[in-house]
Amino acid sequence: MAPSSFLSTWKADLPASIVVALVALPLCLGVALASGAPLFSGLIAGICGGIIVGGLSKSPLSVSGPAAGLTVIVFDAIQRLPTFEAFLLATVLAGVLQLLFSVTRSGVLSEFVPSSVITGMLAAIGLILILKQIPHAIGYDGGPEGTFEFGQPDGYNTFSAIWYALVDKVTPGAIIIAGIGLAFLFWWEANKPKHGPLRFLPGPLVVVVLGVVLNLLFGSVAPSLQLQQEHLVTVPVAESLGAFTSLFSVPDFGAIGNPAVWTTALTLAIVASLESLLSVKAIDELDPQRRTTDKNWELMAQGGGNIASGLIGGLPVTSVIVRSSANVGANAQSKASTIMHGLWLLLSVLLIPTVLNLIPLAALAAVLIQTGYKLTSPKLFAERFKQGWTQFVPFVATITAILFTDLLIGIVIGLGVGFVFVIARNFRTAITYAQRGEDVLIRARRNLYFIHKVELQRELGRVPDGANVMIDLSSTNYVDLDNVDIINAFIKGASYRDITVTVRGDIAERSAPLINAPARGVRFA
Repeated sequence: MAPSSFLSTWKADLPASIVVALVALPLCLGVALASGAPLFSGLIAGICGGIIVGGLSKSPLSVSGPAAGLTVIVFDAIQRLPTFEAFLLATVLAGVLQLLFSVTRSGVLSEFVPSSVITGMLAAIGLILILKQIPHAIGYDGGPEGTFEFGQPDGYNTFSAIWYALVDKVTPGAIIIAGIGLAFLFWWEANKPKHGPLRFLPGPLVVVVLGVVLNLLFGSVAPSLQLQQEHLVTVPVAESLGAFTSLFSVPDFGAIGNPAVWTTALTLAIVASLESLLSVKAIDELDPQRRTTDKNWELMAQGGGNIASGLIGGLPVTSVIVRSSANVGANAQSKASTIMHGLWLLLSVLLIPTVLNLIPLAALAAVLIQTGYKLTSPKLFAERFKQGWTQFVPFVATITAILFTDLLIGIVIGLGVGFVFVIARNFRTAITYAQRGEDVLIRARRNLYFIHKVELQRELGRVPDGANVMIDLSSTNYVDLDNVDIINAFIKGASYRDITVTVRGDIAERSAPLINAPARGVRFA
């Protein structure tokens, strides 16, 4: 890379990494809280996702860390396994299994996911971000950051939490901080300088600093507006280096014979791999340069990240849409942004945890709401609608399912709806029939499978006695044996009905035995 090109990339990646770190911080803590794990384990996963996975991955824009899609699995596993250290062993083993998935080239599975489901997933996550952050912007912080499930640990759901916040938990200070932050972010998006040093200034960083300053100012001039600790970020504070290292944990390798550990490891490996592959595929579609990530290599990178995270006390990691889309939105150019965001997380919790604990959750809510809006803009819905019902219905079904269940269940439902439309398209007319006098043309418009047997029999049954029939297979490169048998049967009976048959297309020769002993009046064109 030329020095000028490297400098340009670095200037874009540095501010982008700060934006991603600001987005990742509350999500790492929120996922850990929702998973029933130590808060610091979420930060460890975020650091490993940035530095380890970012260093190994070939994805230029994907960002990894603890994922909301795994919270239910992780929570259940921590409750079932004898110790948290046994869960860490399961995380390490999940990473090893992901390495095996990479060797067996399982990454190709992501290519079978319809684009309508991918864009639906992005839009759903955007909507959930907005809906989940509204209570935090109002002043209700009972639900942890970073969860995507419809039902929340506080007993409310995505919609009832908003109503509860509006009725009983309105906090003027939070509304002021979130409102000013949102107004600034949208203004900055439209008016950000294109030249000069200010073009590198991250808008989210301004919002966070502004939130801290405003809250401190409230304490001096309007104490009733000041947000207390329950409305601020909570990062574990270590008084010394020794206390900091004590926050880390190591796996209990003595639990390796526990079947529950292996069951958890296999579950984590499969689900984390699926979520990572879908996330990376989605981010490749968001990438302005349309770069394509090697999915098998990504499984290797994710496996390495999970091994490292589990070895030092962290939660499982996956590629995460929210952080990755924030990375794209901040105009990152390379994976240097991902690696640096991990370094910022590490340095922040090591050097300035007390400063981090001054950040209002309402300020971070403003950042996440704007990120969500970018993922689910009205323009995206309009584009999918113009593409027709076969694209729009799976798109909306994926959004609805994710919104009212959780990320993984919603994706499965979206895939089911998408495959229904794929099957429906294959049930459309695959064979055309045209007749002029005694000349008949029967043409296969695409490959013929067993689902086309009835249609083929129906069209061949329309041929009158004494006709000259052309069976045109030139548009196909595959005709399955069931349809070959139907054509064979028609050809064998053609001579008894004074029908002349011509078969066109190389497929006739490749689909042997199409005609074992050509009947009288049958030829190939």
